[in-house]
Amino acid sequence: MDLVLWTLSMTLALVVGLFVLLVSGVIYTVFTEPVLPPGIQGPGKLRLIYGLQVAIGTLGNIAQNLGLGPQVTVVRYIHTKVLRRKSKKETGLIIQDVQFDGVPVRVYQQRQALAEERCGILFFHGGGWTFGSIDEYDHLCQYIAKETDSTVVSVEYRLAPEHRYPTQLEDCLNATLHFLKTAGDYGVDRTRIVVCGDSAGGNLAAAVCLRVTSMKESLDLPSLRAQVLIYPALQMVDFNLPSYQQNQYVPLLFRTRMVFFYLQYLNGDMSLAEDVLSGRHLPVELKTNYRRWLKPDLIPAKFQVGGHKPNLALMHDDDVYNLVKPSLEPTFAPLLASDAAIGKLPPAYILTCEFDVLRDDGLLFKKRLEDNGVPVSWYHVEDGFHGIISCFDNGYLTFSSGRQAVDDIVSFLVDI
Repeated sequence: MDLVLWTLSMTLALVVGLFVLLVSGVIYTVFTEPVLPPGIQGPGKLRLIYGLQVAIGTLGNIAQNLGLGPQVTVVRYIHTKVLRRKSKKETGLIIQDVQFDGVPVRVYQQRQALAEERCGILFFHGGGWTFGSIDEYDHLCQYIAKETDSTVVSVEYRLAPEHRYPTQLEDCLNATLHFLKTAGDYGVDRTRIVVCGDSAGGNLAAAVCLRVTSMKESLDLPSLRAQVLIYPALQMVDFNLPSYQQNQYVPLLFRTRMVFFYLQYLNGDMSLAEDVLSGRHLPVELKTNYRRWLKPDLIPAKFQVGGHKPNLALMHDDDVYNLVKPSLEPTFAPLLASDAAIGKLPPAYILTCEFDVLRDDGLLFKKRLEDNGVPVSWYHVEDGFHGIISCFDNGYLTFSSGRQAVDDIVSFLVDI
């Protein structure tokens, strides 16, 4: 009996010790690692969200080291089973989980029928092609469906590391093509279908637009009405743009973390990270060629405050280049599409945040679209950070700028 009590006591002491260690580590990381610049909204709340992010990642790492499963799997489980807030179903909506050409989707339809067909919105969630789900974006999609009086289709595309590029894109494309063909079954005008996504989902939305535009004539498809790109990730060429340098330590997306997500999507080879960060992954002549679209001088001067140190890497590794070459495909990096392809794209809505490493991707894509005659509506969140729209209605962790941004997106969708 004494041995049992001793074992239980030691086990409890170990658990308490690990908990204290975890909390101490999270507190230390939260107050030493991130940089919260003056002007960012809700720094205290943002530190709390980041601390939760760090704690979940740490738990995932511990579980992996104990042989309980990959870190990614554990983190996903905590997000979907432990932290996900159950959304209260809007009374005016019919919500169904179905499949579009084998791709799981969640369809949000209006209960009240109209004499005329509605707008249809395909939503591709963010999460670095590695995390995220239709469950985590359920509340946002319900809100968009209700406020725009539209039919929303949220796509559950497959994720890395189990699936690599172009699997995620193909899932989103197949769901889009299916919806374009069957829109009438959902009371949707097939000429009023929009693709929308945040972060990695913004990348997928832009890539789907490129694919649909290139194939619509051969498949007799209508054009997409618009693309809504919310702080999209659009290129893996240059991680030294002003926004990457200014915001590299600003949560919720660090510069190094963005490289991690790109490589997870591409091939999973994390040994390439330093070469990609330093610019040694591409030949100089290629980088020079892409500067016509990626040059910091193309970004408005007000976004270059604090100076910019250009990437001066003059050497590259052929083996690394061969491994990352698919990242130059326009369907991986829409910012690198040809002028001819860009000019055929539908009107765009682009949302950027001041304190986001991906800010300049959005600004540069905005310029490319406008230079090729594509109308662009732009909304910039002056005090925003990456991921802010996910905090548009989250109790204490709600950010007013997130709510304003979502409502601006809704206004755009209502008017198309």
